[in-house]
Amino acid sequence: MQFQTGTFVTSMIDQKSTLPSAYDTPVNAYDEAFMEDRQPRPHWEPILRSMENLTAEEMHDRQRRAQRILREDGATYNLTSDPLTPSVWSLDLIPNIIETNEWLSIEQGLAQRSTLFDLILKDLYGPQELLKNGIIPSEIIFSHPGFLRPCHGVTVPGEHQLLLHAVDLVRNPMGQFQVISDRTQVPSGAGYALENRAVVSRVIANNFRESQVRRLAGFFQSFKNMLSSLSSQWTDTPRIVMLSPGAYSSTYFEQAYLSNYLGFPLVQGSDLTVRNGAVWMKSLNGLARVDVILRRVDDAYCDQAELRADSFLGVPGLLEVVRAGNVVLANPLGSGILEAPALLKFLPAISEFLMGEQLTLPTVTTWWCGDADDLHYVLSNLSHLIIKPTIRRHDTNSIYGHTLTEKQKLSTIEKIKRNPHLYTAQSYIPGSMSPIWLDEKIQARPSLMRAFTVSGPQGYSVMPGGLSRTGESHKEAIVSNISGSKSKDTWVLAAEPEPQAASIIEQVLLQDEALQANLPSRVVENLFWMGRYAERAEISMRLLRTIFKQMNGIDPLPEESRRTLLEMASTQTGCLPGFMEADEELLANPEAELVSIITDGSRAGSIKANLQAMLSCSEQVKEMLSADTRIIINELRDHIHELDRAYTNGLPSAPEESLDSLVTSLLALSGLNHESMLRGLDWTFQEIGRRTERALQTATLLRSSLTKPLPATSQQQILESVLLSVEALISFRRRYRNRARVAYGLDLLMIDGTNPRSLLYQVEQLRKYIKELPRNETTSAGLSPEHKIIIKSLNDIQLADLEELAKINEKTQSRHALEQLMTELLDQLEQFTVLISDKYFDHTAGPQSLTEAIRGVAL
Repeated sequence: MQFQTGTFVTSMIDQKSTLPSAYDTPVNAYDEAFMEDRQPRPHWEPILRSMENLTAEEMHDRQRRAQRILREDGATYNLTSDPLTPSVWSLDLIPNIIETNEWLSIEQGLAQRSTLFDLILKDLYGPQELLKNGIIPSEIIFSHPGFLRPCHGVTVPGEHQLLLHAVDLVRNPMGQFQVISDRTQVPSGAGYALENRAVVSRVIANNFRESQVRRLAGFFQSFKNMLSSLSSQWTDTPRIVMLSPGAYSSTYFEQAYLSNYLGFPLVQGSDLTVRNGAVWMKSLNGLARVDVILRRVDDAYCDQAELRADSFLGVPGLLEVVRAGNVVLANPLGSGILEAPALLKFLPAISEFLMGEQLTLPTVTTWWCGDADDLHYVLSNLSHLIIKPTIRRHDTNSIYGHTLTEKQKLSTIEKIKRNPHLYTAQSYIPGSMSPIWLDEKIQARPSLMRAFTVSGPQGYSVMPGGLSRTGESHKEAIVSNISGSKSKDTWVLAAEPEPQAASIIEQVLLQDEALQANLPSRVVENLFWMGRYAERAEISMRLLRTIFKQMNGIDPLPEESRRTLLEMASTQTGCLPGFMEADEELLANPEAELVSIITDGSRAGSIKANLQAMLSCSEQVKEMLSADTRIIINELRDHIHELDRAYTNGLPSAPEESLDSLVTSLLALSGLNHESMLRGLDWTFQEIGRRTERALQTATLLRSSLTKPLPATSQQQILESVLLSVEALISFRRRYRNRARVAYGLDLLMIDGTNPRSLLYQVEQLRKYIKELPRNETTSAGLSPEHKIIIKSLNDIQLADLEELAKINEKTQSRHALEQLMTELLDQLEQFTVLISDKYFDHTAGPQSLTEAIRGVAL
């Protein structure tokens, strides 16, 4: 390959090169990788030459491997309510590279900027000298919902109030970095940067090792040390938690990833409560005091009692505890005001006033339309500006003036004139062009970088890298939408090789391990239901596979057997009325109903609905799942999509085979949990859910299939169908030869302790697991109610007379004793689940806003 002025020229000898024959020359934009003469910049040359030696297929394979690792890690962004279609985090393998000397100046500028923002935060919630001296117009602060008056005077222990700061940077055409925005409320992206580094360092390991890239572990160790020091005034062993909005937060993967990496429990608002002037985590072992909360919930949603009463994400009374100094939040409540775009206009004056110096890392030129002169300039130069709402919300977007039609310009001008103080404008900087692997070749795309700083005893530490993003389209625009862009690992080159640092995981204090065992009740509840839904789906699929085999067998199926089997499908799945009130036409043409039972995700009890529910539970406890478990869950998602395709035109030709891969994946998940998962409370509750559901399903199966007497041939078919659906037919034939009696079937399915699918086996396992659960405070001595129910169920099964159960009652013309016993067992097991839920899972409503309560009272 040869580098020539103005273009890439691939030599005829090197036909395999992945580099394009023409690399777009940026227009009015800085090129990250190439100089003006189109020669590669020195710090980019090694990676570009390495890419040159790869064929397009080799590069494509590496890109596929990276995306596979991300998917297996559960790296998602912008989750929807559909657990089947998570958006996998998009990563480009070509890193963004910054050379040593340039980074030193950037690092200094970032630390200085964080120091300034810390001073602004202290002033706005303290003496307010910036407002008194007119440095900042008061309407920018007091009209902004991010300024929380209840937080005035509230301080964080230590030197700094701003603990974590994220800064979005973009290069101007001259190559100088400029700041376009700050994130101070709940800064996100550091976890994604860490995941990018983990993936890239695996996929292009040689390039990474040879490039002397600065490591990220030290930054996260500083982050952990900072959080641990916040409560040093009252404890040497702080309990630190990460407060998440929940599994459908767009950055939930990052929250789960960081909580595991740092060793902190991931909690939601419902996991915490305020008692006796402190914050407590509700866990299986009772209440555990929380000292520090690393929050990912926006300011206004953190406390329903004093802030937003309609929030479901916060902890009622939290602000009161913060004011009392009994818990520390990172970042502190009220820090969202620093994100106001209009504040950027006044930063030069603010910096001079508070620090007596100018910022070395400049901010993009900003105009606030609340100022008459600024308004006139913005309206006259709309085509060259970006218009941003002064109050940033999730449902508001920036307006790029150069993309507007004349009609849209007039409309925007009128909108600004009506409420000028609600709009801010910034100079349009298209962003530097960075190489990206796209459409089987390397292309140039606009890029942006988010950098991170964390508070420390000696000032602010800067992450030696960051989260870089590039656009995927040819449009000339700043990359602002994460879901519509590719991310990049950011390599800051070191002057000399860095020593291998110990992983932060190895430095976690021993007491953190004890804290991890104290699980929030929400976590074990989701694991409990994950086990139940998995078992429910598996048994339903096993039964349907058996029904398909019987209906498509060589010999025709007697009418009594056909009706019973189809009714069993409806009863077992709970998709009623289904076949329970079927006429002759439905019995003769059951295909549509069977397809609905399998693929209708909106129908409660269907196979797809159960699998979706299981996947939703797995998303809620993503931080608890092993890498192998996530791989199997991804396979389940793929198999569900394959199932939908197979059933597009009704029942496929071999419908039982379409369910095989799903059953196999569920069995793999069960086996993995059994063989690889530590026997902690998380495993115990998942097993309780699984064993309870298997007992319920087996009792339901026996009641729906064997209580109704049938002719001998049909009775044998139904009994064998039941045995086949629970993988016991071969064992039954070996043990009883050809004597297909109902009593013998009950012996194997009810009281055989060696059969892992028998009722006796499930209830005995439940009795063992109950003994391992924490004993909460009880008002009476003796066995707990749930323990008593399990012992009663165990006795009922063991004392059952199988011959009596198999007899047909002359009055009812049914096996009445069997039906009665199964009904009683089902009632007892359902009661058991209610007792477990009430005792160990949280369903309590927290305090309500006093103002809201008053509004609801008739005066």
